[in-house]
Amino acid sequence: DKPVSPFDKTSRVYKLKSGKYRCKNTGKNFTVRTGTMFEKTKISLRKWFIAIWLVTNHKIGLSSYQLANDIEVTQKTAWYMLHKIRHAMRLANENILEEAVEIDETVVGGKNGNRHKDKKVPHSQGRSHKDKFPVVGMIQRENLMNARATPDTKSDTLSAFIKEYIHPDAIIYTDEYNAYDQIGFSYTRFYVDHSKKLYSYDHITTNRIEGAWTHFKRMVKGTYRTLLKKYLQKYVDEFVYRYNLRDISNSDRFNCFLCCADTRYTYKQIRKSAA
Repeated sequence: DKPVSPFDKTSRVYKLKSGKYRCKNTGKNFTVRTGTMFEKTKISLRKWFIAIWLVTNHKIGLSSYQLANDIEVTQKTAWYMLHKIRHAMRLANENILEEAVEIDETVVGGKNGNRHKDKKVPHSQGRSHKDKFPVVGMIQRENLMNARATPDTKSDTLSAFIKEYIHPDAIIYTDEYNAYDQIGFSYTRFYVDHSKKLYSYDHITTNRIEGAWTHFKRMVKGTYRTLLKKYLQKYVDEFVYRYNLRDISNSDRFNCFLCCADTRYTYKQIRKSAA
């Protein structure tokens, strides 16, 4: 394929002796890295590709300390690389779900009962999020998933997420949580009542999304342990990327990532997005 200018796709392109390309219409020079997550990076592409391979194929993720050791960079550099990779992974977490869709929430954070008594948070039982960070997830029955870190799991918050990513003709399956009652005015909804120890009957179940949360928590507890709320969505994006592509080969999962790598994301942007 012939090179295409990132500045003007209609322009003719010339190759320079330096190895760079020049856009005729704009007079600007560019390389194959321009406009991608690798633009202006001082890290070799070899190390980037190894990092991407490891992150896309580790079932429970990879800590910055482990990556730093694996590719021989500093922990700070590895942390930066991981967040750039997670930023690209977000594109696998923006699906419009159809037909039968299961919805459920989980929380990230330590158990109050395990804390020392002077660190316990009062009134934090049940669905309280005073000491935890909620994540809402939805799975199409064919196992395509979306998930979002949310400020709460109130009715308005859940409804906004559902309307953004679920087709109006879809059938929704939830548990008995009353915050979902409002969506019954916009969608066909069935629920399974866990309070009555019912988990599945007549195809009404949330077992798939609950199973996904089991894998998500295994990643959090086994690899990352402590997550800052401001970066939680990045880790959710990482999990959803691997979950949605879990049935393809390692090499295909790596190649799919490269199709998402055409956006530049700087260190300042990483910090700003978490502010």
